[in-house]
Amino acid sequence: MEDTELINLWKAYDKKLDENLVLNRKNAEDITKMKVQSLLNAMKPLKIFTLLAGLLWVGLGGTIISNLFIHAYSNMSKFFLFSAAIQLILTAIALWIYLYQLILIHQIDSSEPIVATQEKLARLKSSTLWAARLLFLQLPVWTTFYWSESGFKNGNSVPIFFQIAVSLAFTFLAIWLFRNIHYKNRDKKWFRLLFEGNEWTPVIRSIGLLNEIEAYRLEAKPDKPLTSPAE
Repeated sequence: MEDTELINLWKAYDKKLDENLVLNRKNAEDITKMKVQSLLNAMKPLKIFTLLAGLLWVGLGGTIISNLFIHAYSNMSKFFLFSAAIQLILTAIALWIYLYQLILIHQIDSSEPIVATQEKLARLKSSTLWAARLLFLQLPVWTTFYWSESGFKNGNSVPIFFQIAVSLAFTFLAIWLFRNIHYKNRDKKWFRLLFEGNEWTPVIRSIGLLNEIEAYRLEAKPDKPLTSPAE
């Protein structure tokens, strides 16, 4: 009789322990999801401002450049026109990425499964890197828009050589950044210097928080079921 009571007490304790573990894990997941939601919501104001400012820039600049292409192409510096056009096109593509990111952030719900949130965060991380790659591709055109045909025909060779050297250096830098901006380089100093801030840090912190929950889930699963003294 005593053995039976002891077994029953052990099973009751075992059941209570399992319930507490499930409850603690659920509470931890809920709190983590709320933190993730808060981190991502903090990104919205900057992204909205950047999107609106970018739309104004592309809209106004696109109107001016298109009119110059149509009505004053023969009288304008081709360096200026094509440099401005490339800059506006790359900015417009980046703005689409920003809009996509805002939609992703809006779709993340604290009540959805962690796997679904992780998938959206992965897309948010990837799109952030792509936006940076595209924006850095603008570097060379910021060094060529002030060039002129007459300057190359009638100018001194020294400043012309200097201008070409600067443009080539910025072109090399833009290509290097485009090729090397990858998540695998996140721990390098130059990467951290470029990506510290509200554009990147909340995403990485959110991913880290969800990874901690996944690790906690694995630790909470015992390799073997608890056994009673009689087994």
